[in-house]
Amino acid sequence: MTEDRFRMPGEWEKHSRTILEWPVRESMIWPDNYEAVKRAYAQVIEAIIDFEKVSLVVNKSDIDSAKACLGDRVDYLLIEHDDAWARDNIPTFGYDLDGNLVALNWKFNAWGEKYKPYDLDDLVGEKILRVMNIKEIKPPLVLEGGSIHSDGEGTILTTKQCLLNKNRNPHMSREEIEKILSEYLGAKKIIWLDEGLDGDETDGHIDNIACFAKPGVVLIQTCDDPEDPNYQITKDSLDVLNESVDAKGRKLQVIEIPQPPMRAYKGKRLTLSYLNFYFVNGGIILPVFGDDARQSDAKAALILREVFPDRKIVPVGGLELVKEGGNVHCITQQVPADWKGESKEI
Repeated sequence: MTEDRFRMPGEWEKHSRTILEWPVRESMIWPDNYEAVKRAYAQVIEAIIDFEKVSLVVNKSDIDSAKACLGDRVDYLLIEHDDAWARDNIPTFGYDLDGNLVALNWKFNAWGEKYKPYDLDDLVGEKILRVMNIKEIKPPLVLEGGSIHSDGEGTILTTKQCLLNKNRNPHMSREEIEKILSEYLGAKKIIWLDEGLDGDETDGHIDNIACFAKPGVVLIQTCDDPEDPNYQITKDSLDVLNESVDAKGRKLQVIEIPQPPMRAYKGKRLTLSYLNFYFVNGGIILPVFGDDARQSDAKAALILREVFPDRKIVPVGGLELVKEGGNVHCITQQVPADWKGESKEI
């Protein structure tokens, strides 16, 4: 492939549906929280199906569990998987030079082999594309979907901490990785932030710290406490964004969302992020954290209403998801509206 042969849509562009994976108890960091995590996934799914269809990848052994929570409100895909972070192991959908819907099925190694086994997760993408009858393209790169964000017009936002991490592609230089992003994503401009939020076990996925709201506009979560490591991290990221232009040569408009109060679980900092929200058709599914975060929850929702006046902001509980290392954006993957097929149970 060469530049301009693929366009990665902005996530705000219309979807045909959302794909998620049902949680697998054996892969969880905290298996005792399984029932609470299932309820959290179900809440997110229920919120999404008010706006668009949902396909749910589920293991055969868990189909009764999923149906007990969701009934017939989703399309079930019986595909065996190890874990449940659809953003990271399900392909990136987009368009080829002729405007046909295709999918980039990146290599997946469980965030630098942090969790094993991950063999089934690395195979989920091709099985989904076979069911959906969508052309599969396999870039020669380990990459998770949560590590990149597109403006839909050739600008990619990412972090050096993740994409240049030697636990993903140890034999590749920054220039080699940029070449692949250009060839396979049609990236004409890559904006590199140094790192993601403090404590993020994904090695700094972009979807926790910054994202495009639309072409030329970036949202960033910021910290005003000089004692918090996120203070310098987000200050440095702000400096980069304020000095950047996109693929069209536009200077970026940067909108800040204050982070929620710091919180830990069993001695480990949780990576609380409002930017781990998910675009749906006509809405935004926003993780919120309650208790001492109620004021910042409300502030985040207010800012998003101002940025997206035509979208309904739907808060969902994000705490149980983030204990496992991610949130709403991490468990979802959008399929563009051009896909006209019908998902089916297999």
